[in-house]
Amino acid sequence: MQAFIETIAGGLMLGALYALFGLGLSLSLGVMKMINIAHGDLIVLGAYLCSTVMQALGVGPFLSLLAVVPMMFVIGYVLQRVLLNRVVGRGALSPLLLTFGLSIVVQNVLQEVYTADTRSLQAGEFALQGFDLGGVSIGLLPLASTLISVAIFAGTSWLIGHSHLGRQARAVADDPGTARLVGVNDRNFFALVTGFVLAVIALASVMYGIRTPFSPTAGPERLLYSFEAVVLGGLGNVWGTFVGGLIIGVAQLLGAKVSSGLGPFFGHLVFLIALLARPQGLFGKGSR
Repeated sequence: MQAFIETIAGGLMLGALYALFGLGLSLSLGVMKMINIAHGDLIVLGAYLCSTVMQALGVGPFLSLLAVVPMMFVIGYVLQRVLLNRVVGRGALSPLLLTFGLSIVVQNVLQEVYTADTRSLQAGEFALQGFDLGGVSIGLLPLASTLISVAIFAGTSWLIGHSHLGRQARAVADDPGTARLVGVNDRNFFALVTGFVLAVIALASVMYGIRTPFSPTAGPERLLYSFEAVVLGGLGNVWGTFVGGLIIGVAQLLGAKVSSGLGPFFGHLVFLIALLARPQGLFGKGSR
């Protein structure tokens, strides 16, 4: 029984990281109606930037965020203003093709600059420490990433529901033309949203890089987990993405208990079953 509880707890903490991966994708879908195929590669980019800052300044992964978060925000803002705004609102195919090309470019640039060797972010003793809670072993790093994920989701949900920026986001998502008539600069707003998305990605990248070795071609796998969390929870639903990520994480660790190589398979299987049973996602609205 104790081993089962530890597996569930570990799956929830892993799922919170997957949910953090998916938050940016959920915002892109909800606000701009755009699927960013390069989302996973931008997560890997954030991890490599953290590694570079750590080596250049001799700081730990968490301190590196003081430089990496602003850098990722600027990258996101410029990327949206210069490139992605050209395809927003032009159907589903144009953003898919453009971000697919962006994904290939990012992967090749990372491989050229950093080589194909895997890397990881070293967090020292913190990554190995933990404590017992009622006989259940809890790692400090997974717990910290879970708390950070919950805090970011809560902050994002509050911004969307109670702030001026959130009202703008809802207006632009519902009717961009009308939003422009009342003074909303949707192109600049989209750039701010993408900047925020990449700032969140920077936080997820550190947690990812500490837990798992990464390479320039690791992006598509991160994209897959992100997409599964978003679709499972319901497109554009912030807390639905969080729940979707938790379900994928728990399914993976339960599958790994059956066989060490079946963890990802069980996560994909649960996603497929849920999609067949409820195509609009757990918290999505069904079509009429």
